Amino acid sequence: MDLAEFNRLPADDARGVLRPCLDVDRWIDAIVDARPLTDLDSATAASRSAAPLTTAEIDAAMSHHPRIGEKAKGESAEAAHSSREQAGLGTLEADVQSQLAEGNAAYEARFDRVFLIRAAGRAPEEILSELQRRMDNTEEDETAEVGEQLIQIAELRLEGILA
Repeated sequence: MDLAEFNRLPADDARGVLRPCLDVDRWIDAIVDARPLTDLDSATAASRSAAPLTTAEIDAAMSHHPRIGEKAKGESAEAAHSSREQAGLGTLEADVQSQLAEGNAAYEARFDRVFLIRAAGRAPEEILSELQRRMDNTEEDETAEVGEQLIQIAELRLEGILA
């Protein structure tokens, strides 16, 4: 779908297109209400107008994200996006896979949610390094970081849809 087609969609249909990018009504409405979008930069600006995400929005959106290094389950649009985004990780070396699994478990024990990071364009070692760095975050700082990662993921998905 191109930008012109997206702009012509009825509002409810546009919301349906956006929901797999980020299942946060306020974010979706910010983009739908900003139409007609003139280019991807205007779509990104509309996305950014909904930031930062609230803790409740983050918690709801996180239900669609698998652990880093694990395949998304199901046939949903969200699962397809996640699989494409993590495809760049390729086949992980056993050591990196093991460290990610251990790091995921430690992160979940510490923050009571799965570790979320924009995987697209990142090497497995960078993701592992970020996971380790973020273990030192306060709960408040980590929640803000997760919200930013959700927005980054959503913007990449939106770009893919509108390109």
